[in-house]
Amino acid sequence: MTDDTTTPIDATDLPDVVKRYLKAHNEHDAPAASATLTPDATVIDDGRTYQGIPAIERWLDRATSEYTYTTTLIGAEQDGPDRCTVTQHLEGDFPGGTVDLHYRFTLDQGLISHLTIAP
Repeated sequence: MTDDTTTPIDATDLPDVVKRYLKAHNEHDAPAASATLTPDATVIDDGRTYQGIPAIERWLDRATSEYTYTTTLIGAEQDGPDRCTVTQHLEGDFPGGTVDLHYRFTLDQGLISHLTIAP
């Protein structure tokens, strides 16, 4: 039997690896962000899948340089023992100008093994 409940948590209670990833991503630091990932990690963003560190680093470089934007953390939830969701509000010069994105993290042995980013 699986537990599909989510529990709101304070951002300070997020796993350290998630906090490090978010900080690196927001600072446009692809090497620091990729250091939080398992070697075979998967990221799904904007309907596209990026598998492994080299592909994810290319995505990070493009994603953080394509548009200028600010992020504001607006919520966090614990979705299970190794899963959490962070909701961030983005404002910038991308199409639409504002969006709330859910960053759904799956952890494996202290690193991020899967990340899905979607509205």
